[in-house]
Amino acid sequence: MRTAFKQLSILWLSLLLLGGLSFLIVQLAPVRAWLWRHTGEEELLAQIKGFTDLLSDRLRPPLTLAPDAEMQHADVNPFGVNTFLEQEVEPAKRELAIRMAAEAGFHWLRQEFPWEDIEIHGKGDFEDRRHEPHRSAWEKYDHIVETAEAYGMELIVRLSNPPAWTRAQGEGENNVDTFAPPDDVQDFADFVYAVVSRYKGRIRYYQLWNEPNIYPEWGSYPISPEAYVELLKAGAEAARAADPDVIIIAGALASTINLQPDDPPPGNSLNDLLFLQRMYDAGAAPYFDIMAMQGYGLYSGPTDDRMHPRVINISRHKFIRDLMVKNGDAHKPIWIAEMNWNAAPEDVEPRYGRVTLEQQARYLPIAYRRVIEEWPWIGVANTWYLKRATDLWEQNRQPEAYFRLLAPDFTPQPVYESMRAFTASLEK
Repeated sequence: MRTAFKQLSILWLSLLLLGGLSFLIVQLAPVRAWLWRHTGEEELLAQIKGFTDLLSDRLRPPLTLAPDAEMQHADVNPFGVNTFLEQEVEPAKRELAIRMAAEAGFHWLRQEFPWEDIEIHGKGDFEDRRHEPHRSAWEKYDHIVETAEAYGMELIVRLSNPPAWTRAQGEGENNVDTFAPPDDVQDFADFVYAVVSRYKGRIRYYQLWNEPNIYPEWGSYPISPEAYVELLKAGAEAARAADPDVIIIAGALASTINLQPDDPPPGNSLNDLLFLQRMYDAGAAPYFDIMAMQGYGLYSGPTDDRMHPRVINISRHKFIRDLMVKNGDAHKPIWIAEMNWNAAPEDVEPRYGRVTLEQQARYLPIAYRRVIEEWPWIGVANTWYLKRATDLWEQNRQPEAYFRLLAPDFTPQPVYESMRAFTASLEK
């Protein structure tokens, strides 16, 4: 009995010493640096938790990424930024925004051409009669295209957000919401044809819809990959008829683990991996050239290598790539529609995680370096976002405001300066 007690005491003491030694080891600078490089965590306890996550990843089947596959639209300038140029009333401010994007080293402007702002009052009606004097609804968008060209920038145009006349059920409370798809996909196809025809030879890249797997981008309708594929097919066929050289980008999938496609809004949403597989099952492959998804880091940094299907981090695109390869689309790249970290102040809800301004400025260039050096299946990664025209988001204390590179008055944020320095360093 005494011997057994002695053995247990020795074992307990050994474990205690081993645990203490391990704790000391993980605090060594080289170990902490390794943990940061693989977990994207900067705090010690989070790094230890991250290390256990990395170990558990070894128990899951490896992903099929086909990094050496020949891909079109992957070997491109990776630097893109989301803009809200249509919200700038003054042409001079639109030009200043584009110039400052160019000066920060961005090549692509991901810009929505909202359907409701172009074909406003009825089918085939492209006059804006909301204000006096009436004017062509194309006027503002023509200026955006011309100014982007003047600064040597390319546009990624997002086509979405239907006008009210496309839905008999209407908008507002107890209706289908402003972002919901049209009743007739042919209306969307005709709008796509009109836009692509107008800018043929000047704009090649069009994203058809955005985040069709979540509310509010699919309105209050049940989330339906099959219905989205119908919309995608109609839009892609119309775009290719207008310009055979056009490149179609699928609607960017929101990264989500939710499985409630039929819930009342705002709960109607569907996991992006399931949504994409059902898109393939519904025959989507011929109707897009590039897959798009969101690439937010959220609650961990840009070096996070953990891969768990129910955790959203910077590496989630590998799951999407794996699905694409397994469905015969290894030749298509992924373009990241939105990427950044949220630097919300302490009095703002950290709905998208929270980093300091210094961390945001440090994280975004690291993410782009990984895109360039580690992930050959990613073509463009678009930062979310350059600026908004007003400070309404800030006034309402919405966390969406704090992804910005520029304040509404064009004041550069630290992340703008870090991106300008990073892109400049690559040119040397």
